[in-house]
Amino acid sequence: MSQISILATKTLSAEQRQVFLDADFDLLEQDFIEIKNNLFELNSINNNLIFSSQNAVLSLMEQKGWEVLKTKPVFCVGIKTKELLEANGFTVDVYMDYASELAEIITLIYNKESYTFLSGNLRRETLPQALKNAGITFNEIEVYETQLAPFKISAQENFDGIMFFSPSAVESYLTNNKIKKEVCFCIGTTTASALEAKKIKNIVIPEIPTIEEVIFEVIQYYKPMPEEGN
Repeated sequence: MSQISILATKTLSAEQRQVFLDADFDLLEQDFIEIKNNLFELNSINNNLIFSSQNAVLSLMEQKGWEVLKTKPVFCVGIKTKELLEANGFTVDVYMDYASELAEIITLIYNKESYTFLSGNLRRETLPQALKNAGITFNEIEVYETQLAPFKISAQENFDGIMFFSPSAVESYLTNNKIKKEVCFCIGTTTASALEAKKIKNIVIPEIPTIEEVIFEVIQYYKPMPEEGN
């Protein structure tokens, strides 16, 4: 049987890469987006902080005097964002896997609080629109920019699967490339929706939206482990 070939649309960590080596997969990594952190002032921050990505946390920690914000309660999207915040001294009151779920919790239970949403330039309207509709006091600071980095894959490459970790990576990939027979492994439903909008149907989504879970789905798809008891 020929070696399974996978494209990652971002550079993986050494540990993540090792999983593919151990499974004897052929892996190509290419960054299809670039992140640029913005400088911003910390003088208009409300009582609670909202983060929808690790990129926003990393950008905050580049700002002078950011440590004073560690006393503020945090609401965030994603287990990895939560872990990064807690590793740097923040207290995460609520985290959910998706922005829509976090918006629902805030508007139903924490609607008397005020918030500052630290966001990126390509963020979805889901969270801010829900807060506006509920009349919740909040402001938004754009702390980083996601820039597309289109790259044309060689016609000689034939991938079995492609891993996508954001809607912007989907857009960037499709700028110069087409998806033919490849299976698309997406980190979550928002990323999958960007593919579905292009009429692409061969999509796999993990239950928990993390890079590690996407990798697990890839390995399971091509080399399923036998179920216990068999």
